Amino acid sequence: MSDILVLYDSRHGNVARMARCVARGVERVDGMQACVRTVAPVSANCEAVDPPVPSSGPPYATLEDLERCAGLALGSPTRFGNMTAAMKHFIDSTSALWLTGKLAGKPAAVFTSTSSMHGGQETTLVSMMLPLLHHGMVICGLPYSEPELARTRSGGTPYGASHLAGPDSTRALDTDEEHLCVALGHRLAELARRLATTEG
Repeated sequence: MSDILVLYDSRHGNVARMARCVARGVERVDGMQACVRTVAPVSANCEAVDPPVPSSGPPYATLEDLERCAGLALGSPTRFGNMTAAMKHFIDSTSALWLTGKLAGKPAAVFTSTSSMHGGQETTLVSMMLPLLHHGMVICGLPYSEPELARTRSGGTPYGASHLAGPDSTRALDTDEEHLCVALGHRLAELARRLATTEG
């Protein structure tokens, strides 16, 4: 089995729910399994120390998880049109993998959730793509052959899966958003399997 790392940050649970849908899509591909991980929070307080294992949810990601994976799905809530500080902090810690080219040629996909319809979904997705491109990863988007992409009235972009959470962040994923998350995971895992077959 080959791992697809589904790595996310979530504050209100929406991106965590998206991550589970992406993981479902991954595991619909023979020979592929999802490895779901999260990132540790960051604090402006220099004395703040989090336990090494979160009290609930998946474990924190390590650089070994990233190095070992066959592909990466990266998810973050939107913060002013960008990924969260916690996700950026983790990505900034990957210099050793960049120096050795460990992620080059691996496929990657991105997903996000915002409070408002025009709250920066696409800029957040692109902001997450940039460091992945620097790593030499192959970006996997969503094609318009997914009919939900053309008819959605909430989340969903060709750059990656997205979700409209509403001003209080309580709006559940609708059917189209959920389908696009699953489709993204499936497409990413299929690409990882094909790339592995080509290289083998």
